[in-house]
Formats: sequence, structure tokens, C-alpha cells
Amino acid sequence: MPSPEALTPADIVESGLCIGCGGCAIKGMAWDKYGQRKPSAATLNHYRHAGPVPASSHPQTNQPNGTRDAECRDQPGMTAGISASPTTARHPGLEPGYNAPHTLSAESTQPAAPFAQTCPFSPVARNEDQLALARFPQAPHHDARLGRYEANYVGHADEAPFRERGSSGGMVSWVAADLLAAGAIDGVAHVIPSTGDRLFHYRISRTPDQILEGARSRYYPVDLAEVLAEIRATPGRYAIIGVPCFIKAVSLLREQDPILNERITHLLGLFCGHMKSAAFVDSFAWQLHVPRDEVRAVEYRRKDPDRPANWYTAHLTLNDGTARWQDWFHLADGDWGAGFFQNSACDACDDVVAECADVSFGDAWVEPYSSDGRGTNVVIVRSPEIAGRIASAIEDGRLDLKAVDADFIANTQAAGFRQRREGLAYRLTWQKRRVTPIKRVAPRAEGHPPRRRAIYRTRAAIARWSHRMAWAAKRLHVPALYTRWAKASLYVYQALAYKRFRLGRLLARLDGVEG
Repeated sequence: MPSPEALTPADIVESGLCIGCGGCAIKGMAWDKYGQRKPSAATLNHYRHAGPVPASSHPQTNQPNGTRDAECRDQPGMTAGISASPTTARHPGLEPGYNAPHTLSAESTQPAAPFAQTCPFSPVARNEDQLALARFPQAPHHDARLGRYEANYVGHADEAPFRERGSSGGMVSWVAADLLAAGAIDGVAHVIPSTGDRLFHYRISRTPDQILEGARSRYYPVDLAEVLAEIRATPGRYAIIGVPCFIKAVSLLREQDPILNERITHLLGLFCGHMKSAAFVDSFAWQLHVPRDEVRAVEYRRKDPDRPANWYTAHLTLNDGTARWQDWFHLADGDWGAGFFQNSACDACDDVVAECADVSFGDAWVEPYSSDGRGTNVVIVRSPEIAGRIASAIEDGRLDLKAVDADFIANTQAAGFRQRREGLAYRLTWQKRRVTPIKRVAPRAEGHPPRRRAIYRTRAAIARWSHRMAWAAKRLHVPALYTRWAKASLYVYQALAYKRFRLGRLLARLDGVEG
């Protein structure tokens, strides 16, 4: 494993720990052969390290979940608020136009913050507990699964058209639009549909109508490089909407860069199971029998108020204006938990609910909410400012939310927490990488029933081989090479996880633990 002083983006990419956030992309981002966003070859080749990691930025140690909060309070350099620690050096920003403030181009002579401190999967970067403590020091509640928080809710936006336009309860767009209308921010960086070689990308929206263009779920690789450059070049106050690892990346960048620290004032997090590659759209096209280059737009979760919210429908719009669609449970790779096209970095993540965000949003995957096709959110509020705004909107009738406890929120994401905590503890004992991730979950090989171990290994194998099989199918122009493999893999996975089919009944004898 490279020493922290020598860690570079290339090391993270080679270790399978690059999530494609774009925080290090001084020369831009590019597609890899598996349909994932990675730092471009120019970024990797021209990256110049800034020097040794400061002594205060010592490597983290694995900590059992129940001890994380108490132990992180006494870490050196921890400060309240969003300012960087006094023992962490700040550096002048690069000129506008660069994609990230903390790396150096080949021509630059200005110092930059060490890459190891700003990559969300670096083994020496501050973890989510430390970042949240600095950001929300007065939070009245702490839970090992949810992090620090002010309040939790379940419900939806009653103010039209947010719920109708969103894939769930409309709360993400509502909070973003509310902050904009109140003058708390000047723009929102979020994901919108686009055309060309990227079906989706980040954009800064400055009106409520523009915000609504980004409603709905986007299971597609995107990166922050361009919007970070725009934020650095354009004064103002900005919110960023993102999945947990992106929110962590921005939090780390803000601690090192005074410009981003001043201008990025709000972080809105999205609960996340894992990130998909762009090849997921290729698979949709193959299974719906349309040429991939004819696909103009994709909707991953087409909403139908007359059907349960968890009945996902993949919907493709073609260049001629026609459409094709299919329910996920009829697709060869439509079981989310199986891990088809998962980014390998997701197997080293322990944050399900975006613990560094001011407010986080997920789907209420418990009854009676999961059967309500209109969509329902669960919300974790960490910022006192946003907590106050939400409480006022509930009183005004603009939001239909009711308070819930941490157990309720965790139960809506139970499978995700098993994968990111119990499963992660097991994976850390057998997934060997060039760079070893240091997580808040301690490696643990013992105590996992045989069938659970088999489930975790099968998920990892499906995630790894789905990229390779889809690449081969595309290269050889034989879609069936992937789809037949995917059907067989799904059969094995569902037999293990849900005890389905004859094979499932046989495998269930391994142990009595439910999947």
C-alpha cells in the first residue's frame, strides 16, 4: 500500500476505490471502458502531490459502531462549525477554470492540499463522524446508524408540484426550492438530464423551475468537477445535492479550501444503496430490444400513483419520440440488492444516509408507505436552520410530515445497513486492495452465518462480473452474452437471498437466518 504522503488519484483508481466524484479532476473526467466516470488520463498523468500529510492528519482506526461518537470528540484538530482545523493548513485557490482546488496542474507552482486529505475513500481523510461533529456540534441526538441529527420525519411535500414531479415524496426539490426562495442560497448544484455521451450531468440551477428539472432518481455516473469549477469562478452561496460519498468529498474539500468553504453553504444528501455504471442503460436497451444509440432519455423509476412505489419501471424515450418500458422485476438485472453494475468503491462505504449533509432524504420502504404510489420520503434533519424551516412549513400545511425515531428511519433502509455495516465488516477481511480503506466498521470474519457470507460474496462477484460481461457483450455485439449470464446470476442470488426456487430451498439448509 502506498504511504499516505505518496497517495495519488491513480492509486485510488487502481484500488477500485474511486467513486468518480471529480474532486481531484484538474484535467477533467472521462469514461472508463465499463461506463464509469473516472479522472481523465491527463488528470492522472499531470497530478503533482503537494507534499507530506500534516502530522495532525493521522490515519483513522477501525472503531466499533457503538464507540464512534465518544472517540471522535477528542481527535486533534477538531473544531466546531465548518472552518478547517487550526492544525490543517489552508492554501490559496487555483485560478478559475480548474476542476478542483486541491491538486496541481503540470504548469502550476502553487501549493495544494494533500490529495490524501480530500479524497472520500482515502485511508487518512477524516471520517463521517469527525466531519459531522465539526459541522453539527450542538446536535441533540446521535445514532450509530444515522449519525448526528436534530429531527427525523416521514411524509411528503403537500405544496404542488413537488411530490408529483419527484420520484418519491418531493422533499429534496422542496427543500432546495425553499432555500432559494428564502434567499439563503443563490444556486443549487444537482443532477439533470442531458444529451450526448452523458445522459445526466450536474448543473447549477437558479430558479424553482430549473430545480424541478432535476427531480426524479438518477442511477447514472456523474461528477462534480464542472460545478465545483463554476462555484469557484462565480461568487455566491450554493447548495449541493448528492449521494453520501459526494457529500463527504465536498465536506473534505470545504475544510481545505476557503473559497468552497465560504460559497458552499448547504449540503443536501440522498440515501444510497450503491452507484451504477452507464452500462445499466445499455442493459435496459438490450432487454427492451432497441439500439442503444437510439435512446434519447432514460427514466429509472417511472411514477404511477396507481401502483406501489417500490414497483420500479424502467422507461426509455427514443430519438423518434416513441418509448419502451418494462418493470424492473421482469429484467435480468432488476434486483437492486444483487449489485449489478455497482461501482467497486461502494463495497468500501459505511455511510447509507449521507451523515455529513445538513439534511438527508430517502424512500420510506416500509408499509404502508411503500405501497403508496404517490411516493413518501424519510428525512433526517441535522442543520438547525433547515429544522426550523421544515417545522414552520409543517405548521403552515406546506409539508405533510410526522416525526419518527431513529429505529423507524433505519428500518426503512434495513438491507442497506446490513450491506454497509455487517457486510462491510466481512468484506474488509477478504477484499484486498492496493490501498486499504480504513472504515468505522472493524473487520470481522467470524459471526456471519454461512448463507450470509455466501450472499455477500455473490453480490461482490455479480458487481465485478457484470461490468466485464456487459463490456464483452458490447464489444462482440452479442447482448445475449450479458443477459443470459445476468439471468443465471440472478437465479443464484435470489435462491440465496430469498430462498426462492428449488435451489433456494436446498441452500436454505445452510442456516436458519432470513435473507
